[in-house]
Amino acid sequence: MAALDDKELIALGRSVIEADARAVRDVVRALNDEFVAVARLLCDGTGKLLVTGSGTSATIAARAAHLFSVCGTPAFHLSPADGLHGGLGVLQSNDLLLALSKNGSSNELNEFCARAKSLCRGVVAVTAVADSPLAAIADHVIQLSLDDDADLGAVVATGSSLAMAALVDALVEIARVARDYDWERLFFTHPSGAVGRDAGRELERLAGRKSASSDR
Repeated sequence: MAALDDKELIALGRSVIEADARAVRDVVRALNDEFVAVARLLCDGTGKLLVTGSGTSATIAARAAHLFSVCGTPAFHLSPADGLHGGLGVLQSNDLLLALSKNGSSNELNEFCARAKSLCRGVVAVTAVADSPLAAIADHVIQLSLDDDADLGAVVATGSSLAMAALVDALVEIARVARDYDWERLFFTHPSGAVGRDAGRELERLAGRKSASSDR
């Protein structure tokens, strides 16, 4: 076991957190014309959103599908492995596929996306590599700009996964607002846990914030 003194422990922890913060902050570079095109696809869609990814990206994909559904965009997560074992049959012509992958080089994910492309209205890729195999398959590509130190050893998907999550969060809120999925509807479909328990109080707070904003 490495012998680290207190200062070394704090310095190491700070370096990781600061790298994560830079990765998230740099996501704003991805807010370009392609981002707008993807946002409009999500806002105008009448079908489901399937979110997929491999490895750490799969965890972010599952999170994304949950948040989209919570905020009024019908979405679900499907792994490439399950998709290639018959799960692709769930896709219909008005559905959209959102694929998350830092490097865009997963063979399983790319085969999944290539087959899905003929079954749905389009494939959207979020990746850091613009000339990756996944980007070549996708109809739309949102490219993340990541520093070399965004991930631990440039291997473990730490900062890059947080950057993907932040990008998705922006799309979730854009779709919620554009679909006019107001807070009352959200609380109705989220009656459990602290969110549902405090719904009345939170609605009052949100209404007050909206009123204050309109008075400015």
